[in-house]
Amino acid sequence: MNDHVPRASADLTDALRLPVETLPQPDETTCGPTCLHAVYRYWGDQEALDTIIARMYRLERGGTFAVFLGCDALRKGYRAAIYTYNVTVFDPTWFARGVDIAERLTKQREVKSDERLQIATTGYLQFLQLGGRLRFADLSQVLVRALLRFKLPILTGLSSTYLYRSSREYGPLDAPDDIRGFPAGHFVVIAGFDRTRRHVLVVDPYQPNPYGEAHEYWISIDRVVTAILLGIVTHDANLLVVYPGRERVQRLS
Repeated sequence: MNDHVPRASADLTDALRLPVETLPQPDETTCGPTCLHAVYRYWGDQEALDTIIARMYRLERGGTFAVFLGCDALRKGYRAAIYTYNVTVFDPTWFARGVDIAERLTKQREVKSDERLQIATTGYLQFLQLGGRLRFADLSQVLVRALLRFKLPILTGLSSTYLYRSSREYGPLDAPDDIRGFPAGHFVVIAGFDRTRRHVLVVDPYQPNPYGEAHEYWISIDRVVTAILLGIVTHDANLLVVYPGRERVQRLS
C-alpha cells in the first residue's frame, strides 16, 4: 500500500465522526445490505440484518445496486437521495431543469439491451416512483464534508479493486487473478472526515480487509473519491444518503 492508513483511534478526536457501526457481512456479496443495516442502526432502527438481506434484490452473480438499497429505505418510510456519477446510465443533460428523468430512462431502456443497465434502470424507475431523489453534483471533499456535517452517513458503491489496491477477480469464487480477473465492486459507509489530514473514516463490513481487523479505518479522501468514480465499471459510482422522514421519526421515537 502506498498510503499510510491510520487506525481509527483517539489521536483523531478532532475529526468529525458519526457513530456508525457495522456487523461483518455474512458472505462475499452482502456488503450492500450490511451497510444499509448499519445506517438503519445509526437512525435507531434495530431490524435484523438477515431480514434485510432476505428481501434485497440480488443480481444473478450476487450483490446488488445502490438503487435497490435506496428503494428498500423508501419502502420503510425513510427518505433517500442518490448522488450519481454513472454516466453509463444517466446522461448529464437529464439533470437540467424541466427534464423528466423517468421518461428518458424508459426511452433509453427501449434502445439499449445491456442486461445490467436494464436491471439498473428498473431499479431507478422504482426509486423515482417511491419518491427517491437523484442528484448530479461534483464529487468533492466539500460535498462529502457537507453531508457529514448534516449528520448524514454516506453509503457508497465503489471499486474495491482500487480502494484496496488488490488483484482483479476471476471465476465463480472471485479468486484473485491479475491476468484473467475483472474489477470488483463493494459498498462501504463514509462516517467521518478529518479536514487537516484530508482523510475520511470508512466503515467497511468486509473482513478481512487489507487495513486490519477493525471494521473502520481512516484513509485519504483522494483514494476514496477515485474509487467511487471508478465504481462506474461495476455500475456503482454513487453516494446514497438515507435519513428518516417525519413519519419514520415518529415511529422510531
